Amino acid sequence: MRFLVWLFRAFVFFTLFAFALNNRDPVTVRWFFGLESHAPMVIVVLAAFAAGCAIGVLAMVPAWWRHRRLAKRQAPPAPTATPAAAAPPTSIQPSGFGLEHPPRDAV
Repeated sequence: MRFLVWLFRAFVFFTLFAFALNNRDPVTVRWFFGLESHAPMVIVVLAAFAAGCAIGVLAMVPAWWRHRRLAKRQAPPAPTATPAAAAPPTSIQPSGFGLEHPPRDAV
């Protein structure tokens, strides 16, 4: 399974690499007020993709905060430790590793 994952990653990498090599032609991006910038097409496409991802994440942040706030309000209260005096007496004294178990028969 690991081999298939690495094979898929290599396929995606080489596909994107071939895309970048095929789109090295310079393009002109015309901004407002007559401003222009020149860059390779692959850089322009990558910048547009990154800007879209950033805007999408920023648009989701208020909803994430709201859901976190609601989850903290609805979370059950943390359990409180029972004092030793209120705990029922047991015949087996617990060790630091949990309850003691009877010894096993030799196999």
